[in-house]
Amino acid sequence: MVNQWTVLSDGAQPTEDIYFLASAAPVLEASGARVQRITASRSAPLAWWQQLRYGAELRGHHLIVCRSLPLHWIQWLERHRHRFVALTYLIDDDLGAAADDTSLPTAYRERMARVAALQPRLLALADRVVACSDQLAERLRLYHGNVQVLTPPLLAPLPSREHLVTGPGAESPWRLGFHGTRAHIGDLQHIAPALAALQTERDDTHLEIMLGAYTPANLAVLPRTSTPKPLPWNEFQAYQQQQRVHIGLAPLWDSPFNRGKSFIKFLDIAAMGGVGIYSRRYPYTEVVQHGVNGLLADDAPSAWAECLVRLLDHPTDAARMAAQAAEDAKHIGACDKAIAIWQGRQ
Repeated sequence: MVNQWTVLSDGAQPTEDIYFLASAAPVLEASGARVQRITASRSAPLAWWQQLRYGAELRGHHLIVCRSLPLHWIQWLERHRHRFVALTYLIDDDLGAAADDTSLPTAYRERMARVAALQPRLLALADRVVACSDQLAERLRLYHGNVQVLTPPLLAPLPSREHLVTGPGAESPWRLGFHGTRAHIGDLQHIAPALAALQTERDDTHLEIMLGAYTPANLAVLPRTSTPKPLPWNEFQAYQQQQRVHIGLAPLWDSPFNRGKSFIKFLDIAAMGGVGIYSRRYPYTEVVQHGVNGLLADDAPSAWAECLVRLLDHPTDAARMAAQAAEDAKHIGACDKAIAIWQGRQ
């Protein structure tokens, strides 16, 4: 009997790709499994259901639901759940904490509140839950008895780092990058004084903030600062492989929502060839050794300013840290754990 894996997708394509479709699924397919992604449209799921045969074929059918589904799809699953061998609920955010976090954009909070309201029904349907971090898993264990942790795999190829060479031929200005989502605008604002001082007092840096029109006005007007609009997932993957940064910025202030986050920004910065500056808290303290594969900064803007100056004034050290970060990203981002979880070996 051929195993069939179906991702019922409500639009969380990056999460689906990172944790399953682009990491573990190719290995499952190589061993003979069939893998597909079905868009959970606002119409009824009958078109997909009619393509399936009743009986033996469904005994090997695994369903994966990421974050949420439209209500009528959940209702449909509640009626037909017994026909499928297993259902895994994949989650990479604390939805309830996001809904309650007043520092987040209102529209984002409202959307997370709608999703969080449906989450208990999906947890009740799931045989297991796969979460992106230990702290998120601990929170979900209050509601489900089988929660596994799958930290983010590295999908992007790691680039060469010629842009970090020093001496004759060295690049200038150095490129600094913030490539977080709108959910992290508040985190970015915390380090705004450090970025403002850097961009006004020096002339050897270029700052890229990929928030487009959502970039805070006090940062958008800084000298040598660009604010490209956020890219769709597939376009961002291509951009990430083409664009290089010297220094990546990953501020993460203490909040219930942020406590459930993964260390994916460590992998993202390595994939763009840079060295990162990270908030000195979980999850970054799990993977970053200060001064070895990146820098950990305390919450004060002055601490971020010190880290920026340290890297800019000591480019050889920055290049060394970036090289170590790439090596560590290969190790902690290896797809072996993802493959093991989905094959049921962990």
